[in-house]
Amino acid sequence: MKKLFLIIGAPGSGKTTDAEIIAKKNSSLIAHYSTGELLREEVKKATPLGSTIASFIDNGKLVPIEIVMDTIVNAIKNSDKDVIIIDGFPRSVEQMEALDEVLKKNPDIKLESVIEVVVSEDTAKERVLGRNRGADDNIEVFNNRMKVYLEPLKDIENFYEKLGILKKIDGERTIEEIVDEMEEYIKNKIK
Repeated sequence: MKKLFLIIGAPGSGKTTDAEIIAKKNSSLIAHYSTGELLREEVKKATPLGSTIASFIDNGKLVPIEIVMDTIVNAIKNSDKDVIIIDGFPRSVEQMEALDEVLKKNPDIKLESVIEVVVSEDTAKERVLGRNRGADDNIEVFNNRMKVYLEPLKDIENFYEKLGILKKIDGERTIEEIVDEMEEYIKNKIK
């Protein structure tokens, strides 16, 4: 049985860094995948699929659902670990519903929790524009990504709250504090 944890948060909320640290500290137990990284890896391979993905990412738009779902399900099923953390997913109600359908068809994957790293828009903007990671780290793309993140957020929160699996974590603190809280929460859920 694969135990799945999803980490959502605004661009620059630190969700990928938090997940990476937790997976590294618990490498024998936990695998981590970033939706963005999975998609960027495909772009790096310069495949036709990678070119399609790039055309969406470069404009701050969402990659089509079929591509994202296939990428995620393959990562989960091919993982040698039973505890999987995926950050940056779901980013839309459509993705959330598609994942729900996938989980219904795959009883060997259990969604344990959706963890939301909560930061203000100002903090998110400051972090994204300060990291200068690539062409998508500019104010125009940031504003678009923030809008894309915020539009479906209430629906996503409500959906997972009703299932009793939404956990909000204050992302305005130090990385150590955030990681400690998140790691302890995950470990308690998988006992």
